[in-house]
Amino acid sequence: MIVLAGAVAALIAGFVKGTIGFGFPTVATPLLALFIDVKTAVAVLVPPNLVLDGIQARRGGGMLRTFRRFAVLLAFGGVGTVLGTHLLVILPARVAMAVLGAFVIGFVAVSATRWRPSVRVSWERWLSPPVGLLAGVVGGLTNVPGTPLVVYFYALGLAKADFVRAVAVTFFVYKVMQLAALAWYGAFTVSLIPPALGVAAVAFGSFTLGLRVQDRLDQQNFNRVVLVVLALLGAWLTIRASI
Repeated sequence: MIVLAGAVAALIAGFVKGTIGFGFPTVATPLLALFIDVKTAVAVLVPPNLVLDGIQARRGGGMLRTFRRFAVLLAFGGVGTVLGTHLLVILPARVAMAVLGAFVIGFVAVSATRWRPSVRVSWERWLSPPVGLLAGVVGGLTNVPGTPLVVYFYALGLAKADFVRAVAVTFFVYKVMQLAALAWYGAFTVSLIPPALGVAAVAFGSFTLGLRVQDRLDQQNFNRVVLVVLALLGAWLTIRASI
């Protein structure tokens, strides 16, 4: 049953990730947490996320340019990831799920309105440190750094390709830090490598299909899909956190 649940979670999450550039841990973590404890679910899903983000970051070029632009965001996010992973290790599993649910409730409330957050490019130097730190802590604790980052990148008004690349590059760096922190705290062990590789293999197939869908979406429809998927994920996580 656990193997089947992992395969289903990987298929769904991989397709979502390929289509809109994010959402893999947001979908897969609560699904796996139905059958295994959330801390193990987080650890198993980090390596597959690294693989998918690595592929997506390199797709279309411009990775170095993106890295330079968001270097401060990445640095503070790395620190936040270590702190958040430490909280994951020392806090009860239900706290992690509660934080994840509560955080997404806030974004669902914003998504339900027609208000579109907007950030001027000149504000990046001031907002990058707190946004990066917040995303890192939330990501380390819940395995989902995407909500603050996606809102931030969406508010910057990035084009589809730039948006997807920015998400992939930041997620990749955060996940490297998270995997290192999990290994350091003993939450990721050798025994978790086989299931992690299995999830990665299954997710890659549906991820590739999702990329084809992404390529067919124009900018306007892409923005709509992003908001719709975020709203659905937020509702699902809210329900999952209350169970």
